Amino acid sequence: MHEGVSPRASHRRNRPLLTLFDNIIGLIDMRSFSSVWYWIVLALFWSRMSQFTLGVPYDVIMRARRNAGQDLADMTTLAGVHVRRKLELTRRAGHWVLAFFAGLLTLVFMLAFVYMLEFAQAVFLLLMPLVMVRLLDLRLALKIERENMHAERLARALLRHRLWVQVLGIIAIFVTAVWGMFVVMSRSVLGWGG
Repeated sequence: MHEGVSPRASHRRNRPLLTLFDNIIGLIDMRSFSSVWYWIVLALFWSRMSQFTLGVPYDVIMRARRNAGQDLADMTTLAGVHVRRKLELTRRAGHWVLAFFAGLLTLVFMLAFVYMLEFAQAVFLLLMPLVMVRLLDLRLALKIERENMHAERLARALLRHRLWVQVLGIIAIFVTAVWGMFVVMSRSVLGWGG
């Protein structure tokens, strides 16, 4: 007669696997606001958003303002390529992109604030400002095309846009931090959310 493995021996053998699994789940905890990874992603996200304005790096804009010539031509070319690309995509499939993001934001909003899922709240607080930045980008691209901006005027418009993105970033980070503190304090002090 074949003997099976005792439950105690099976538990001891699977223990390292369970510990590893618990550690991995702990790293990707769905309680986003108490996870250091969420705040790292948030900081990197806004750093990236303010570093590039319509695809033009900040240092290229500053060099173009200081030295005319090739730096100015590079900035104008880069901005022109990104403006044409963004407007062509918007004119070709803008309604589909708008419908997709409206549906996605609605779904995430419902999961976040109707069903009160913390992970969905964290995603919403990243996605909503991203959509706002993309709308500001589109507005600037239309203005650059309509007014045929070049040289110093283009550099000023890009820097002004960058400033507005930074202001939006500061507001978004503040709102996210306040909401995150509220969620974490509610969970730990009041015992909400398990």
